[in-house]
Amino acid sequence: MYKVFVNDKPLFLTNEVQKETDFQLFLLEGIDIEQLIVKMFNNKIKKAYLYYPDEKEILKKLKEQIPVRKAGGGLVYNKKGEVLFIFRNGKWDLPKGGVEKDEDIEYTAIREVEEETGVGKLLITKKLQKTYHIFKRNGKYRLKITNWFEMTSDFDGIPIGQAEEGIEKVAWLNPEQIKEAMKNSYENIKLLFEEAPVL
Repeated sequence: MYKVFVNDKPLFLTNEVQKETDFQLFLLEGIDIEQLIVKMFNNKIKKAYLYYPDEKEILKKLKEQIPVRKAGGGLVYNKKGEVLFIFRNGKWDLPKGGVEKDEDIEYTAIREVEEETGVGKLLITKKLQKTYHIFKRNGKYRLKITNWFEMTSDFDGIPIGQAEEGIEKVAWLNPEQIKEAMKNSYENIKLLFEEAPVL
């Protein structure tokens, strides 16, 4: 099962019919995906399931209906075990950004962390899960698939947010501060911390 966030509300891609009743179930093949997304963006639907019988094909079927943007991002630890966060659009987030032409995803993740935070000396230690969310750009909805990597950094300078990306603040947060930040973060970022050793 995949969990795609639409305006921070979950849209589950599933090959099982659930018996719960607090959500709406739609057939992936029969749905106007844009109408469903609009309803979720406008808070008319809080949680939905998209059903398709073949779990291996389910994401491919969604990609046929909505343009995809690939991104790379980092969950970066410093020597003290703190995690690098950015503050943008009123929420705590992790640095990430879109793949440029002919880049491999690991390079994208490192480049975006450096650009958005000014933090260098990055080393990827392991691949984390992918997250999925739908956003709107120039009047069109797109599915962003972000490949996340755990990284370490020996950087000891002062992180500086990339102003043209709307980053107001960059901070190294300790476990207590991360718990607080999670109250004002995105659902797909919270997913990463379910598997991170920090909390």
